[in-house]
Amino acid sequence: MAADLDPGAAPADPRTRIPLTLERVLLALAMAAMALITAGNVVTRYLTNISFSFTEEYSVALMVAVAMVGTALATAAGRHIRIGYFVEKLSPQRQRVGEIVAMLLLILCFALIAWYGARMVMDEYDFEVLSPGLGHPQWLYSVWLPVLALLVIGRAAGRIIRLARGENG
Repeated sequence: MAADLDPGAAPADPRTRIPLTLERVLLALAMAAMALITAGNVVTRYLTNISFSFTEEYSVALMVAVAMVGTALATAAGRHIRIGYFVEKLSPQRQRVGEIVAMLLLILCFALIAWYGARMVMDEYDFEVLSPGLGHPQWLYSVWLPVLALLVIGRAAGRIIRLARGENG
C-alpha cells in the first residue's frame, strides 16, 4: 500500500512471455565482470606497478553489452527515455498511439543498428581484423551489437503488442 503512494517507487514489471529476469541476470553478470576486471587492475597496479590495461577491451565490450541489455529492459518495462510534456496532455488513447509510434521508431533505429552491425561483423570476420590490445578476432567483441539490437527489437515488439491489447505495460 505504501509503495502505491510513493512516487519514487519503481512500477511493477509488465507481464512478458520471457521474464525480464533474463536482462537483469545478464546485467548483473556483466557489471560483476567489469567490477572484477577493474578491481584486479587496480590491485595489480598498486602492488606491482604493472598495468593490465589490455583488459580495457573486455571492459569496453561489457559496457556496450550493459547499454544494449539495459535498453531492452527499459523498453520492455516502459521506462525508456522520453519527453512526456506534450504526450501527457493527450487523452489516454492518444498517449497509447504515441507510445506505439515511439516503439515503431525504436524498432527502425535498432533494425538499422542490427543491419549495419551485422555487416561490420562480417567485414571484420572476412578481413581477419584483430583487436588492438589482445590480438583476438575483433568480430568476437562486435557480434554482440547486432545480437543485442535484436533483443531490443523483440522487447519493443512485445511492448507494442501489450499496448495494442490495452495493457499499460
